[in-house]
Amino acid sequence: MIIGPKNDKFICRTGTDITRFFEECELDYQHDGSTRLSWTEDRLTELLEMPSAAANTLPDTFVHVLQVLMRKADAMGNDPDRSIALAELNKPLRREGFEAYYEEDDNLYIRHTKTLVVSMSVNPHRPFTPQEVEKRNNLEEFLNNCSEDELIEDVLLPLLRQLGFHRITAEGHKDKALEYGKDIWMRYVLPTQHVLYFGIQAKKGKLDSSGMTKHGNANISEIHNQVLMMLGHEIFDPEVNRRVLVDHAFIVAGGEITKQAKNWLGNNLDASKRSQILFMDRDDIMNLFIASNMPLPDKSVPNTPFAYSDEPPF
Repeated sequence: MIIGPKNDKFICRTGTDITRFFEECELDYQHDGSTRLSWTEDRLTELLEMPSAAANTLPDTFVHVLQVLMRKADAMGNDPDRSIALAELNKPLRREGFEAYYEEDDNLYIRHTKTLVVSMSVNPHRPFTPQEVEKRNNLEEFLNNCSEDELIEDVLLPLLRQLGFHRITAEGHKDKALEYGKDIWMRYVLPTQHVLYFGIQAKKGKLDSSGMTKHGNANISEIHNQVLMMLGHEIFDPEVNRRVLVDHAFIVAGGEITKQAKNWLGNNLDASKRSQILFMDRDDIMNLFIASNMPLPDKSVPNTPFAYSDEPPF
């Protein structure tokens, strides 16, 4: 597909064109004049041998090559939306358990067919497209009105699964007596196959350090004891059939987490526990949600009013 087959689905490229193609992919590959097919195959093999960011994903550089290959600006005359080329690309991908598809931004994405994990480098600090900005605004409106359970079930759980966490269990909201300071616990497998365990304490609104808690806000002192319970209480992982301690505690807020709140908690924890605390506020949630290309919660999708007309539909 890169060198150009004898059909009209893809651009036919000479050796010089192939070099230029890889330059567009930000790769320093120079075609050496040998057979285009075998040379390109060797380069793709090198890219596939690179490490992946997470399980069930393809290497970022390889995915970027496919995105450049499938740009809609390079559409052929008989395939303006590149649907024919996409079907051709999916033949080898599906044999390996992956699937390519276009999103609303007209960019190509690759997902694992069983786990639906998208192969992409998540950069929450990149500039967003106008469509992504609109999507982010809809998500913000949802966070303004959702309950704590909706924050966890409709936003956090899908996002954490997308980011590669495993065994995500929201047991605290099934039985508050068994919560022990955490709303969620989960595990993350490092490339070395070592496992880290995380606990999450989620609050719907703003997290501050004011002397008196305002309506809709949570005071950092309210979760101080919950964090200590979270770090000190063992959880049972049925996958390894043993009890383990939480390695890190996430404090997640659907609103802002003030700097004063972070400082207060840091000053009231000893040095070892302080290094185990991670914060995630509303901006972090929204940016990660959009950068990960997550679908919006059903309740956040704006309803399009039906356009009535006096004209008959025929």
